[in-house]
Amino acid sequence: MAASTENLDIASSSFKANAHQTYARLREKQSVWRVKPPLGSRPAWMVLGYDDVAALLQDARFAKDRANALTVAELREGPRAPKFIEPLMRGMLDRDDPDHARLRRLVHKAFTSQRVAALESSTLATCERLVDRIERSGRFDLIAEYAMPVPVTVISDLLGVPPRDRNKFARRSKTIIKNSATPWGLLASLPDLLAMVRYQRWLVAEKRAHPGDDLVSDLVKAEEDGDKLDSDELLSMIGLLLTAGHETTTNLIGNGLLALLEHPDALRQLRDDPELTESAVEELLRFASPVETSTFRYAREDLELAGTTIRRGELVLGVIASANRDPSQFNDPDALDLARTPNRHLSFGLGGHFCLGAPLARLEGRIAFSALLRRLPRFGLEHPDRPPRWRRGMVFRGLESLPMTVT
Repeated sequence: MAASTENLDIASSSFKANAHQTYARLREKQSVWRVKPPLGSRPAWMVLGYDDVAALLQDARFAKDRANALTVAELREGPRAPKFIEPLMRGMLDRDDPDHARLRRLVHKAFTSQRVAALESSTLATCERLVDRIERSGRFDLIAEYAMPVPVTVISDLLGVPPRDRNKFARRSKTIIKNSATPWGLLASLPDLLAMVRYQRWLVAEKRAHPGDDLVSDLVKAEEDGDKLDSDELLSMIGLLLTAGHETTTNLIGNGLLALLEHPDALRQLRDDPELTESAVEELLRFASPVETSTFRYAREDLELAGTTIRRGELVLGVIASANRDPSQFNDPDALDLARTPNRHLSFGLGGHFCLGAPLARLEGRIAFSALLRRLPRFGLEHPDRPPRWRRGMVFRGLESLPMTVT
């Protein structure tokens, strides 16, 4: 008989505050649990064990595109998105091969190790500029004034987004993700979604008229050359890169620094040994997972996963934050070990949908932590007696804010 946790709202702020304790308790009993569907009425499941999440992420029996798992009649029964949102639903994250592989090839060159390495000096300059401002003020919100501006600036430069527009799209992205877990939330986000689509259309038109040395110009050229990229796919790709290109890294920096503050011995170790930073980033990706769950997958057929029967069309979420703390894979998983090896965390996924921006996120994390710890010898939480506020939403796991002081 399937076990159910439908009373849990895994997207809520209160759940995220104590998620690891809940995952550990459930994982000891079994790996697959029934949960309240995030959207719509079809049954949904969450997978908690490391081996089972890793298998799910690579299993071709699960589709990313609902149309490859549901009949036409079943698709009509589900919630319908407004027509203007449809282009945003045709991106890489929602496609199966061969379309997924085709779209991935078009942007892969922007995230090669050589292209990412070339961004190191500009990323460092961004971090230094932000720390200058923090130093002068003596009081700052880590998320709003550092963790978010660093990746927003980097991905905007890569895509060719004008500086004046960057904070605007970051705020809209944050609102959309926060409201993504419920139909009412999505309804409240419609103005932001409409504004995002309009902005992406404007950006495409701007790059057609005035192409530059940026990724959006390259994608526009690919569409014009007939390189199997239509206008909806172009808009969706830009939206995905703008949003996913900064959300994960914002959470890595925010969650990671909170974890270090909660483990002062580890923070001291990293200050004393900057050579440990690369390994520390990997451990913070594991311990303070910036991604809570995988993106949605749908069973293409009736199947069994970890002893649980899942019916065709049902939604399955691999809980990456749980897999990253599974004792069957990690020794002493609830300890923050900055020199941990091996460290095969799943924060960037596995298989064909492995995160394309992983090298960039690692570089940004390494530089952001190094700059902050090198420039600010003493800092701490402004309100150490208050629990941090976690952002509501599916997929990502991040802080709403983290007020801090410099001494």
